[in-house]
Parts: sequence; structure tokens; C-alpha cells
Amino acid sequence: MVGIVIVSHSRKIAEGIQELAEQVAASSGRILAAGGLEDGEIGTDAVRISDAIRAADDGDGVAVLADLGSGIMSAETAVELLDGEGIDVRLADAPVVEGAIAAAVEAACGSGIAEVIRAAEEARFVSKNIETGGRP
Repeated sequence: MVGIVIVSHSRKIAEGIQELAEQVAASSGRILAAGGLEDGEIGTDAVRISDAIRAADDGDGVAVLADLGSGIMSAETAVELLDGEGIDVRLADAPVVEGAIAAAVEAACGSGIAEVIRAAEEARFVSKNIETGGRP
């Protein structure tokens, strides 16, 4: 099953998104939070992210979703740290909450890494406008 790593500057945010994604997807899969710094402070750490990617990988690849600019840069550095390890890891250009939910559901259905990334990235187009029935 495709693994998922949630990167946030806040450990609490990453863990909350992880918990929500696991519940919505009814998944006991590999969804891991890589939020905050080792000491619990706000920030991101490429080594912590690369460790989470390794732990999330079972051979089917890992989708990474990150919250903000430096979190994305840390995730990109984490991918570079894994160079040569043979892990198919991809960073989704997606909203972190909605994308994580969509990715988790797609992964729980047994889809491959390309489909999981696509589901995460398509989540940015889901309207929250209830007056139009969710249509943009």
C-alpha cells in the first residue's frame, strides 16, 4: 500500500491530519506525521521527514504532503537524502488537509502512487461553497 507522510511546521497539526486521514479512510496503512522539530518547537526537519518516508514505505511508494514553503523545501531535501535507496517518493502539489484525506482514501483502495498523488492534487478543486452545492 502506498504510504503517506504529512509534513507540517506543527507537530500537533501533522498528527491531527494523520488521525483524521486514518479515520476517514478506515486505514491501518502507513500514514505518518512528520511535524515540528525534535524538541517539539515549530519548524521542519529534513532528517525527520526522510525517517518518516522510510517508515511509511512498504515498496509501493510514498506520497508526501507539506503545508508551507519551508516545509516543502525540507520535504524536497528529505527526498534528496533518500537518493539511491530505491523508494518511489513523490511530493504532492496539494492542499495538505484535503489532499491527505483524498490520498488516504485512494491508497486504502489499493491504488498506485500515481493515482494517490493525482487524488491529492485534485482535492484543490473541490469547492466548499454550500450555496452552490459544492460547485465552483
